[in-house]
Amino acid sequence: MRFNLSDWALKHRSLVWYLLLVSLLAGAFSYTRLGREEDPAFTIRTMVIQGVLPGATTSETAAQVTDRIEKKLQELGSKLHTRSVTQPGLSIVYLDLFDETPAEKVQETWLRVRAMMADLQPQMPAEFRGFGFEDSFGDVYGSVYALTSDGFTPREMRDTAEEIRSEILSIRQAGKVNLIGARDPAIYIEFSARRLAANGIDKAAVLDELAAQNTIVPAGVIDTGEERILVRNDSHFTSAAEIAAVPLRSGDVWFRLSDVATVREGYVTPPEKLFRFNGQEAIGLAVGMREGENVQDFGAALDAAMTRVAAGLPHGLELHRVADQPHVVTEAVGHFIQALVEAVVIVLAVSFVSLGLRAGLVVTLSIPLVLALTFVVMDIWGLTLQRVSLGALIIALGLLVDDAMIAIETMISRLEAGDKIEKAASFAWTSIAFPMLTGTLVTVAGFIPIGLNSSKAGEFTFSLFVVIAVSLMLSWVVAVFFAPLLGAAFLPKTMAHQSVEPGRMRRGFDRALDWSMRHPLAIVAVTLLATALSVGGMRFVEQQFFPPSDRTELIVDVALPANASIDATDHALKLLEAELSTRDEVRFWSTHVGETAPRFILSYDVQAPGRNIGQIVIQTHDLDARDALRAHLEGFVREALPGTDVLIKLLEIGPPVGKPVQYRVSGPDADLLHEKAMDLASLLNRDPRLTNISLDWGVPARMVELKIDHSRLRRLGLTQKDISSALQVLFAGAEITALRDDTYLVPVIARGDDRDRRSLSSLAALQIATPSGDAIPLLSFATLDWSSEQPLMMTRDRALTITVKASIADRTQPATIAKDLAKQIKAMREALPHGYELALGGSEESSAESKAPIIAVVPVMLLILVTLVMVQMQSFRLTFIVMMAAPPGLIGVVAALLLSGKPLGFVAILGVLALMGILIRNSVILVHEISVQREAGVPAWEAVRHASQSRARPILLTAAAASFALIPIARQVFWGPMAYGMMGGIIVGTLVTLLFIPALYCLVMRVRPEAAPAA
Repeated sequence: MRFNLSDWALKHRSLVWYLLLVSLLAGAFSYTRLGREEDPAFTIRTMVIQGVLPGATTSETAAQVTDRIEKKLQELGSKLHTRSVTQPGLSIVYLDLFDETPAEKVQETWLRVRAMMADLQPQMPAEFRGFGFEDSFGDVYGSVYALTSDGFTPREMRDTAEEIRSEILSIRQAGKVNLIGARDPAIYIEFSARRLAANGIDKAAVLDELAAQNTIVPAGVIDTGEERILVRNDSHFTSAAEIAAVPLRSGDVWFRLSDVATVREGYVTPPEKLFRFNGQEAIGLAVGMREGENVQDFGAALDAAMTRVAAGLPHGLELHRVADQPHVVTEAVGHFIQALVEAVVIVLAVSFVSLGLRAGLVVTLSIPLVLALTFVVMDIWGLTLQRVSLGALIIALGLLVDDAMIAIETMISRLEAGDKIEKAASFAWTSIAFPMLTGTLVTVAGFIPIGLNSSKAGEFTFSLFVVIAVSLMLSWVVAVFFAPLLGAAFLPKTMAHQSVEPGRMRRGFDRALDWSMRHPLAIVAVTLLATALSVGGMRFVEQQFFPPSDRTELIVDVALPANASIDATDHALKLLEAELSTRDEVRFWSTHVGETAPRFILSYDVQAPGRNIGQIVIQTHDLDARDALRAHLEGFVREALPGTDVLIKLLEIGPPVGKPVQYRVSGPDADLLHEKAMDLASLLNRDPRLTNISLDWGVPARMVELKIDHSRLRRLGLTQKDISSALQVLFAGAEITALRDDTYLVPVIARGDDRDRRSLSSLAALQIATPSGDAIPLLSFATLDWSSEQPLMMTRDRALTITVKASIADRTQPATIAKDLAKQIKAMREALPHGYELALGGSEESSAESKAPIIAVVPVMLLILVTLVMVQMQSFRLTFIVMMAAPPGLIGVVAALLLSGKPLGFVAILGVLALMGILIRNSVILVHEISVQREAGVPAWEAVRHASQSRARPILLTAAAASFALIPIARQVFWGPMAYGMMGGIIVGTLVTLLFIPALYCLVMRVRPEAAPAA
């Protein structure tokens, strides 16, 4: 006798009731333990490597440092990209591992990179200062605070910020805490070149003497035989006043340093980075969370700590919250939970209305049971509650009730046939359990492209596959193990056969079914034609990668030419701040000068720092205010900052992209490359849908080059190093020593006075001191040659690359623009000289990279689907019939997307693929029922008709539950396109399947109508 799991459950009721209660309690407990996130985590496989070669030009740095680093990194293999940003004396190389690199291999790769750079160090020029590494590029600082002051110095603010930092680090769940915009103290010795020359003072000798006086050198130890007595000298500098009073000598003349230079205590100027809150100078604290901690627990602990800190701050210091990811997560998860509850209510309503009170109650009880068990598995696997996993639960809701519905309907039909309650309850196992299992596996198989997608987007949506697969498999277990027990407990022991006259809808369906079966060729032809038309109609559906976020932040990126000063960048940002201060839509804003904001959410795009860039992060009151402010600022920027690259954007969902439309031009010659990039920018500028077109580099900067008479220089006893050092001290400054206070090393920097540093004429008038003490004009042995050079160079995979970027002025999607420009881009690509390339970038490139793994996995998915169906059907013709249920679903998908105006994004594509499994599942159940009836001796025609009529109700109920359950997420930005597409595909696909599959069965299996009149 074959084992019957349902019968076993009925014979061990107490144990099964116990397991049911334990499952519910375990699910409730696991739910409280599950971590909360706004969006799922994904690994950022990027490492930053820096190299410094002081005094080198951009070209020299690129050749001597950048190219050697990139060349060495190629030894890692082909599964990587390199990107570089090279400035005079500074090389920044980004190493991007391919998405298929396993997350657990990333840190191992970073260790290899450090070892490789250590091997490369001896091959670098002697002047090379060494490497710097940033292998935590993807760290998230979800909580950001701003410390502002009224009447406090930057040093006092920084001391307070350091104390707050220590307080935060005492929290168990706290990770890294970084300060933003802290001003570094410095002491400046500002010489006047004219005063030095007039007094015949050798500035280099003065600086050497100052450095020697402040050097830490051991003064010895006196050993008396009984003890050791340390000898110390206290001549180290402790203040700027001491430095100013240092006595110096020139020949026979003694003087103080303050007689020939201004010594002042202050802060590093010009600053490399600045931070403001609501236009007020501030210091930011970017707070990260330790890996594996619960963000809500950490948020509560951080709130308590910061409340204590704020209460203890001196009058005049204020602490402001700039970013609060724990609160955002709590709010976002709350919205998702609300949508989940709404979906549960909808599915329960469908169950009660369609099945009646008692049967509906059984199905209703199966939902929390499946959800509870799913929470247990999520807890064990370390999955979190976030946008994707909760959306997956909502999608699964309408599908997981299907098994319970089928089991209960089968039980009711056996009770009406006169079976006892125990036999009726266990009948589903022998009759429908394994077709249900096949259908469940088929549905899960439809989501395989998500589970096996190795891209960042696939990693982002991976929990969708896991949650749906787990919940659907558990729904089958509940249907065959727990549902029979629930049915035996709540359904009546006996049920009379219901011989109710069919209603109008049922009679209409019966007539349509009979006509379809009698005219199968017409039905099949019309369905296939409609499917073909829907495939053609797909070109009218807008394409999208990921939608913008529905958060209320607005990001304003400002980029000036690469040679711009930080003062010029700051001025542009202050113009924007002045405008923001007048707008009612704004709650608050934070300004970053010389860098962008820290990564406060994982999908945030952090840019390389530079004096020419800045960013404002604006928090608005709501989405309407955000959109209104964005429209206003776009108009303001056009008038107030013409020629400045200002990008006003929203936060992104999923992997960051930046400007949506991008093209890369690569080649060996920078000048010709810039010319071709300008041609491309001109092409894009002709498209009225595009705006804010920019090049990421290529504009040369002014340069003055000294042409030195080396023979004259040698006769004067000078070297080229002497000249460069003198110029460096005059214009940029040079650190000669440092004051050592209790907290910081305060650099002592010698440089020219303000007049000399900012004047071009000072270069021509510069006097250089010779070893003999004479002052020689610079122009007596050198001439000035004015020209230009690149202040910035970028490469991609060792090739010089300029990226032309553009924003979209209307609602057109990037894919549409890329498609419209394809012919012109192709013509431009073909016209490029040998060695030059033109490639598509931006969101379309990211979308293609994310779709490629899906396309690669689709054959595997189809093989699994066909194999599962073949195992169940064990017939080539029946398998063909079942599989043909999938294509008609595209009719509803295209119709729904066109009517709603929703784009076909990455997530929507996953929904379309998953739809195949859902429709094939219904077809499996229907065709299996036909086979069962034929094996029972029912004539083929009647078997097709009766099976279609008997399966129509549960199939329609499942379609209704699955479609209506998607309504709560249809209004969400992320899930909307997928929800509309799946609702349309399920509804239309199901209706078509109920007529198309019987007609196709009659056509393929050559079933002819009987002589009896039609029903």
